[in-house]
Amino acid sequence: MSYIQFDKKHLTNLKFALRKEFVRTNRSGSYASSTIIGCNTRKYHGLLVVPQPNFGNENHVLLSSLDLTVIQHDASFNLGIHKYKGGEYNPKGHKYMREYISDPIPKITYRVGGVVLSVESVFSDKKASMFLKYTLLEAKSKTIFRIKPLLAFRNIHDLTHANTIADTSYKEVNNGFKMQLYPGFTPLYLQFSKAVDYIHHPDWYSDFEYMKEIKRGYAGHEDLLAPGDFEFAIKKGESVILQAGIKEGVPSTFSRQFSLQLKKRVPRDSFKNNLINASQQFLIEQVGKTEIAAGLPWKGSWGRDTFVSLPGLTLALGDEKKFINILDTWVAKQQNGFFPNKGTGDEVDFYSADTSLWFFWALQKYIYYTAKDQLVWRKYAKPMLKVLEAYKNGKPELGIQMKPNGLIYASKENVSLTWMDAVLFGKAVTPRAGFAVEINALWYNAIAFYLSLETKFKKKDHSIFWTDQLEKTGQSFLEVFTDIKHNYLADFVNESEECWDVRPNMLIAASLNFSPLADEIRKSILDVVKQELLTPRGIRSLSPKNPKYKSKYEGNIEIRDNSYHNGAVWPWLLVPYADVFFYLYGKGAIGEIQAIVNRFEEEMFEHGIGSISELYNGDPPYEGKGGVSQAWSVSAILSLMFRVENNKTKQI
Repeated sequence: MSYIQFDKKHLTNLKFALRKEFVRTNRSGSYASSTIIGCNTRKYHGLLVVPQPNFGNENHVLLSSLDLTVIQHDASFNLGIHKYKGGEYNPKGHKYMREYISDPIPKITYRVGGVVLSVESVFSDKKASMFLKYTLLEAKSKTIFRIKPLLAFRNIHDLTHANTIADTSYKEVNNGFKMQLYPGFTPLYLQFSKAVDYIHHPDWYSDFEYMKEIKRGYAGHEDLLAPGDFEFAIKKGESVILQAGIKEGVPSTFSRQFSLQLKKRVPRDSFKNNLINASQQFLIEQVGKTEIAAGLPWKGSWGRDTFVSLPGLTLALGDEKKFINILDTWVAKQQNGFFPNKGTGDEVDFYSADTSLWFFWALQKYIYYTAKDQLVWRKYAKPMLKVLEAYKNGKPELGIQMKPNGLIYASKENVSLTWMDAVLFGKAVTPRAGFAVEINALWYNAIAFYLSLETKFKKKDHSIFWTDQLEKTGQSFLEVFTDIKHNYLADFVNESEECWDVRPNMLIAASLNFSPLADEIRKSILDVVKQELLTPRGIRSLSPKNPKYKSKYEGNIEIRDNSYHNGAVWPWLLVPYADVFFYLYGKGAIGEIQAIVNRFEEEMFEHGIGSISELYNGDPPYEGKGGVSQAWSVSAILSLMFRVENNKTKQI
């Protein structure tokens, strides 16, 4: 029995099945994603979604879906399923589904009268190609399979519509065709492992409806091009493999390639193995660099998310080499001391006051896992010092400056510079301009960490200045963020406001290896977080006692952004939570952290199956929201697993 498995009762229940999504990727940055029954509910869904070099290397949906029809005795049974404008589902192929399993790869079994067949899918691990294996398990008479491709050729953030510009012609290739709807795109090849008939009759199918886009306040209807139909006879026990890719394949090798890819897969037969699989899906490998996609299916490589998720996705799994490769990729992006937060090329975005400080945190975690502090000093002392000097000197155009009290003041009109970065109508949804608590805690930690390595390895060129700076920063931190009226830290302070909203940012401050906070204050912060912010799915972004609290993350962009950091629950914050807990209680924290990890196993069967969502609603039942698979969410649980399994309760 497969670890993740859904039967006929689940698959024929649309309300149930349409809530379960899958995403599969490969190292080229390509992916496939849909619901478990193959009914696309997002514009981000598709069977072959591929980065396009001529369009900023952004992901584009080439192949939206493949509709399979079974033909016997001149009777046709379409196994596809789509929702159209007005709420109609046509065809309704889900009624023929009998089983969905995900181990080791997605496999759907159908029954149509006396016909039983299965469809399995697997990505090439490095090439932008998807293999689908069609197997006829049972049949009592002649059987024909007809496969209808539906093509999009558009950016994942857009929708396409019927037009006369699309090139609907095709070129015949070995056992299939090649099509390229628009100039500049990579072509799409559809090829089979045996000879097939192809009937070309291009036509636009109109008004596919993506309900989740509509619920999110976006346009949700599009047209797709059906170029024609492939047909082939298939015998009982026979398997036919289809390759969808951007380069021509060799059909005689498809069966061998399918088997080879299958052998490379980590079994999805347990909670941990599903997380290991999920962790690998964020990796994007190109010549000379490796990056992490922040979230699937729509987020790219982001600086803050990379540094935060990097230890759990690599070191917690024993992959030190991958950690270094990814970190070196980002070191090469450093400009004027700062690391970018989002974007590439001309659209790179440096508007973040904390991303560059998380770099130090990631290095500390590397030492925690490997004890290789000398390597860290040798390889990364210069980029660390560049960061420190950049913050000391300030960057007015980024809104970052060090004040005379030694603290970092972050303020930029119409921009949010912390991780609580939602902006609506040119204004921050969660205004935190000024001295933000986690930024200044990370700043203190960065200075202290650098000094600790510099002192240990006898390099004291900068020690006098930075030693004085550390003392000044620590004293100012306590003066600005603590007072006798509160048993926790201020969230931010500026010229006109002291904000004492109970948020998780103080948890980050309490969790760091180097902190000006006394243990008594750390414990008090942990207690407040446990009482007001801790949930079974992570840490709330705002206390429910606050009138600004929003428990549900749903609706249009305005409604969602108002809850994004005002009540939504974030799993990644469980890492600083565990860090504080272990720091204060040592092995006494293991039981509670283990319980937190165990509760997440339920999520393997929800939202993005086999992975962990970006965030969750703030109140029970804590439904998964946002991206169906988020790098720092998966990283957090893998990190906690490692610490519990290895009794790693101490900080470095």
